[in-house]
Amino acid sequence: MTSVTIECQVNPSEDPDKVAAAIISIFPDAELELGDKGFKGTATLNHFSKQIRKQKILDATRGVMIKNMRGNKTWVNLNKQVATVGKVSFADKNPVLGAIEVCIQDDDIEGLIDIVAPVTVDGEEVRI
Repeated sequence: MTSVTIECQVNPSEDPDKVAAAIISIFPDAELELGDKGFKGTATLNHFSKQIRKQKILDATRGVMIKNMRGNKTWVNLNKQVATVGKVSFADKNPVLGAIEVCIQDDDIEGLIDIVAPVTVDGEEVRI
């Protein structure tokens, strides 16, 4: 079973509604709760997977997910500002405003990565 958790800090200079909208633009089915430091919640990868195909960033996404894989988990940090316009962009190590932190867990994490961000050849998906 796949588990997707999202965490995103809300800085004092940020509008919580806008931060939530940024998360929802990438994960429209996210169930979020606002706490003292920011949002926490769960989602699915359906829209995220469609968006990385639309943006033609499968290779970049796959590389990040594989690089960050530990056991049955992987994670990606997404740029909050870029997410406000519905685009996926991977954040630097320590972004100034923080990032949308997405932790993905699955019993077959490699298989999940193959589904979410499959291998490509000349920009076309390759079914393994």
